[in-house]
Amino acid sequence: MRLVLMEFLSLDGVSQSPGAPDEDPSGGFDRGGWLVPHIDDAFLGLVADWVDTADAFLFGRRTYENFARDWPAITDPSNPFAAKLNGAPKYVASLTLQHATWDPTAILSGDVPSAVAEFKRQPGRELQIHGSALPGQSLVAAGLVDEIRLVVAPVIVGSGRRLFPDEGAPAGLRLVRHDTTPSGLAAYVYQPTGSPEYGTYAA
Repeated sequence: MRLVLMEFLSLDGVSQSPGAPDEDPSGGFDRGGWLVPHIDDAFLGLVADWVDTADAFLFGRRTYENFARDWPAITDPSNPFAAKLNGAPKYVASLTLQHATWDPTAILSGDVPSAVAEFKRQPGRELQIHGSALPGQSLVAAGLVDEIRLVVAPVIVGSGRRLFPDEGAPAGLRLVRHDTTPSGLAAYVYQPTGSPEYGTYAA
């Protein structure tokens, strides 16, 4: 099974609260919902194709609680995300979550990289990380992520939690696909290549 990290970012790298002002106000963040004005049919189709390849999902606690609150109430069979998210196995990385009500869910409270490495040895297509920056950062640093899918919105948020913070683990990447949508969203698919290469430019 491949491990895939999927994130929505602003142009300045913010990943916090793309979908609504109250999605994640932690740290006093009051600029949520910055992705919504740019959502179009091309974006929805692209993300639906990505989600369709998932056999399981991995979340951090905050993202899990938001998804577990909202997605079980969406039962429209024409919704391209609901059946997959509600029916597929889900894992939540948390030291504080005691009960998971969004079945089927298992809580990972120990060595998450070791657990994920074991999942990757199992048959299947993709274990997808959605909107969970902290687990995503740690698993990129551990060298366990096989693909990174980013959708970048044409907006500078100016503050908020970033997917790749200062002093984060370095990584080399290879661009394998890119798309744009009519509303100006840019989608990039990368495969990690190990440590980044460095050089000196000579004119």
